[in-house]
Amino acid sequence: MIIAIDGPAASGKGTLAKRLAAHYGYHHLDTGVIYRAVAYALINAGKDLRDEVAAAAAARNLDPRTFDNPAFKSHEVGSAASIVSAIPQVRAALIEFQRQFAAKPPGAVLDGRDIGTVICPDAEVKIFVVADPKIRAHRRTLEALARGEAAEETVILADILARDERDQNRAVAPLKPAKDAYLLDNSHLDIEGGVRAAIDIVEAVRAGRR
Repeated sequence: MIIAIDGPAASGKGTLAKRLAAHYGYHHLDTGVIYRAVAYALINAGKDLRDEVAAAAAARNLDPRTFDNPAFKSHEVGSAASIVSAIPQVRAALIEFQRQFAAKPPGAVLDGRDIGTVICPDAEVKIFVVADPKIRAHRRTLEALARGEAAEETVILADILARDERDQNRAVAPLKPAKDAYLLDNSHLDIEGGVRAAIDIVEAVRAGRR
C-alpha cells in the first residue's frame, strides 16, 4: 500500500507520516528532504538558487546518506527548497527517485506537497494535512528555538504565507489536494490526535468504508 501525505509546511504532516509508517511497518520518505538537499548543495556551492542547470545537476547527484543532515532543517534551507522545487528540471530528476521508493514492499508512506497529485496519483490512501498559518508559524518558531537558532515568529509567518502563495501558484505541480484526498485539519490536534485521525482514515479505506 502507498499512503500519500500532502500539505503545507509545518502543518504537522511530517511527524504524522513518520508515525503512520511506523504503525504499519512501512517505509517512510520525507520528500521535502530531497529538495532541501538540492537547495543545500546550491547554497554550499555559492550558486544562484534559480540556476536551472546547477539545480538539476544537484538533483541528479543526491546522496541519500546525507538526508539526516541537521543543516537541512534550517529556515534558510527550507525557504531555498521552496524556490528550487519550482524548477521543472529539478522536479523531473527527482520524480523517479520518489516513485521507486514508493514501490518498496511491504508499503510506503511519502509526505510532501505533490505526492497524491503527481508522484503517486494511484496511491491507495491520500491525506491532505492543513493547519492555520499562525499555528504553523508558532510551531516552526518553537522548532527553531529548540535547535538553538534565532527565530522571530512574525518573520516566519510572513515566510510561510509567501511560500504557500508561491507553491499554490507555481506552474509545475502546484500545492493542492488530490480530488480523492481526505482533508485532515491539524490545527488543534496534538501529535497523538493527528496520528489517530490518520489511522482512522487508512483503516476506513482498507475496510472499504470510504
